[in-house]
Amino acid sequence: MPAIPDRHLDLGCGSAPRNPYGRRELCGVDILQLESTAHIEFRRANVVLEPIPFPDSHFGSVSAYDFIEHVPRVLPTADGRATCFPFVRLMDEIWRVLAPGGRLYSVTPAFPGPEAFQDPTHVNFITDKTWRYFCSDAPMARCYGYAGQFEMIRNEWAMFPEAFVPDSLLTWQRRFKRWRLERRQRLSHLIWEFECVKPSE
Repeated sequence: MPAIPDRHLDLGCGSAPRNPYGRRELCGVDILQLESTAHIEFRRANVVLEPIPFPDSHFGSVSAYDFIEHVPRVLPTADGRATCFPFVRLMDEIWRVLAPGGRLYSVTPAFPGPEAFQDPTHVNFITDKTWRYFCSDAPMARCYGYAGQFEMIRNEWAMFPEAFVPDSLLTWQRRFKRWRLERRQRLSHLIWEFECVKPSE
């Protein structure tokens, strides 16, 4: 397998994109037009309606912090005669821009936490079972036109601030606190860490 690119993309990045895997090159996509710097390349796109504006297999990793809950699940097409599935299409786009073996790292407010619903711009409600639509040899989103494939590495409730970095280890005290909060359904965000599965190029 070719080397994984040392390049990271943060979706919905605002002016301060994250780089959870510490890649050498950092890129960000946002709906706002932001000026690139010597250290960060910004591109503008509305990824609900447009492709991610980078080539195939360009990134070693992609992140989405508090982002995918804003991506609608269903919209009418421009002519109003059919429907499209922007969230499914975005997951395809993430898969497309990732190199084989690349990682998606997402932190998202999820059901049943009230944080999933409290923001009126949240339109995509994730559960701890949603990963099944995008991972495995036969992802459930195939029936909606999904062409990608991921292997699920992590699908777990988040503890903060450890959730901001993929390889953070919880101390035994933090693990116990996480266990107590999870039993009470008091953890608000799900972590997804997926590995991109595609033929080597």
